[in-house]
Parts: sequence; C-alpha cells; structure tokens
Amino acid sequence: MVSTLTRIFGPRHMGLAEDVVQDALVKALEQWPHRGTPENPVAWLTEVAKHRALDVLRRQSVLAAKTEELARAFSTTRLAAEEMDDQLAMMFLCCHPEVPRDARLALTLKTVCGFGTGEIARAFLIQETAAAQRIVRAKRLIREHELSFSLPEASQLAERLDSVLQTLYLMFNEGYSSAGEQLLRQDLCEESIRLAGLAADHGATAAPQCHALLALFLLQSARSRARVGPAGDLFLLCDQDRSQWDRGRISEGLRRLEQSASGERMTEYHLEAGIAAAHATAPDFAATDWAYIAQLYDQLYAMNPSPVVALNRAVAIARSQGSQAGLRALAEVEGHPALARYHLLPATLGMLWREAGHAEKAASYFQKAMECECSAPERRFLERQYQEIVEPGRSKVNLTN
Repeated sequence: MVSTLTRIFGPRHMGLAEDVVQDALVKALEQWPHRGTPENPVAWLTEVAKHRALDVLRRQSVLAAKTEELARAFSTTRLAAEEMDDQLAMMFLCCHPEVPRDARLALTLKTVCGFGTGEIARAFLIQETAAAQRIVRAKRLIREHELSFSLPEASQLAERLDSVLQTLYLMFNEGYSSAGEQLLRQDLCEESIRLAGLAADHGATAAPQCHALLALFLLQSARSRARVGPAGDLFLLCDQDRSQWDRGRISEGLRRLEQSASGERMTEYHLEAGIAAAHATAPDFAATDWAYIAQLYDQLYAMNPSPVVALNRAVAIARSQGSQAGLRALAEVEGHPALARYHLLPATLGMLWREAGHAEKAASYFQKAMECECSAPERRFLERQYQEIVEPGRSKVNLTN
C-alpha cells in the first residue's frame, strides 16, 4: 500500500503514504472487532488510505486532479499485480545512488519491509537514534532531488540491485534470528523470500546473485521447524531433527543455486548459499563436510572481512580442526568494537572453552553472553549451558533475575 501510494503521489509524498496507511490500519483496529472483518480486507484498507490521502492533499490544494487516476490504480482487479511491481520499484527508489548507502538500506527496511528503528539498529549493530537519523536523511534527499519512482536504466541497475539485495539479506537475518520473545519471525523470512523471488524472476533484475540470495533464503528457512521446539527451546544444528527439514524447499534452493552459476561474478551470496547447501545435503551432523565449509568461509572472509564472518569462520575451523584452532581464529576478533554487545561472540567462546576443558572460563563467557541482548529462546539456552557448568545435576533456576 505504501509503495503504490508513493507511485501515485510521487516520492516527495512518501511520508504522507506512510501516514495514511497507518491511519487505515488504526481505523481497522477500531472498527473490525465490532463490525466484522470485511470480505476483502486489502481493498477496504486501500480505499480508506486513498480517501485519507485525498483529504489531506485537497486541504493542501495539491494533486486534487488525481482522483480518477487513483480510482483506476486502486481497483481490486489490479491491486495484486500492481503491488508486486510497486514494491520492487519502491526498493529501487530507496536505494537510489543520490542517497548514501547506509541510509538507503535503513530507508528500505523501514518503508518497504516495515522494520521499526530498533530492528534496523540491531541489523546494523548501531544505536537506535543513529538508525532514525539515517531514515530522516534519506527521505529528505528523495524530496530535495525529486527522485523518480521507476526501475533504473540498465547502466544504473547493477549498483542499485546490490543495495536492494543487501537490504533483503538484512531483512531475512532479522527474521531468522530475532531478538524478541521468539527466535524466528516467520513473517519476515517469508516476505524476504517473496521479494527476493520477485527480483530473481523479473526481466529487468534477474541476475545470478539474485538466484544465489534466494537459494540462501530457501536453504536456511528449510530448517526453521527444527530450530525451535514446542516449548520454544532452541536446538543447535547438531541436535536438530532433520526429518523436520522442508525437503521441497531444499530442492528449490538447490535449483536456484544451480541457476546462480550462470554468471561470471562470484558474490558473497553464492558462497553463503554454498555453505547452506553443504548443511542441507548432509545426512546427519557427523557427516557434515566441515573442511569444505571452512574453505568457503575463507573465500567469504577474503571477500568480506567483517567480524561476523570471522566469527562464523572460526566455528567452521573449530569443527574441522578442533576447538583450540577455533579459539585461535576467534582471538583476532574478540576485541572488535562492533561485537562488544553481540551475544554470539561470548556464547561461541563459551562453547569452545567448554569443549577445550576450561569450565570456569566457559562459564564466564556464558554469563557475559546473557548480559547481551538476544531472543528469549537463546537466553534460555545460555542459562542451561551456564548451569550445566556451575551446578551440574541441579534443576534449572532463573539466572536472569
């Protein structure tokens, strides 16, 4: 709805589009519990948002002549198809080269993907105020430069496509490892897959890296059902019931990965999808080819030497060469400021020190991990690891009080 309204009224009215959609949702919350859900909820919301937008613009004496165009644009017979193309165009608008790269991603996550500023801050490992400032700056630049709502020319497509794909990557990560009460936000994962599929299958944007990213999403999400138990407990890869993995989604992911091999450019998405494929095709945890996965992480780190990639690479090294090798790899990033509040760093150190036989050191790292922000299932997992070390054989107590 926001994307379609932005197309009709123009990017300079993006803020209005967001406001009237929120107004429509509030009105639905007020009326539907008493009057019942409409037969076509999308059409109802769209009609309310449209009229609200027209009211605002008439008061401003702007775009009053657009009534007929709006009626055509919002007809229920065209809405589904329009929405798909509009969302793709909206992503490319938010990722315009005139907008700084960090602000592009933040604006897309906010406007197209529906992220809150807190979720955006977590995705970039920054403060919430900094995330909000990026969004404000991006909207201001779109207004000042009067940027166009359309897919870019072929010469500009590659740069903007990279930003679009990175945004989808961050969106999927937030859904796959959320910091809320639930580890998984299935809605974000599925929306990431839908939008990545739209980019991969659209004639103007179909590129090998699109198929690689979609393959990564499909292969990762295929394991979703096995990651969290009925009581909300987290299961690591080694403990997952692989019969719960979605074999149909794995098959589609492998097909997309094969399609991604058609180009000459190797991207991070190709390597990460290759890692996910190695896990998805292993019959059990013991049969996982960790040496091959470590090699892929070596290539990934050479391409993107980020501390998060280094952390994942260290885990693969530990599994293929032993915990001491993994600890040596982690020593290079343990003091990195971007990981100062990232719970997976001390959690991983705790696991590896425990495997190396240093229980006291492992317990201190698990305790440090519990002080960081993480999802409720992850916190319960960390509590169990800590208690197994300091109080073996005793019943679980709440260590977060």
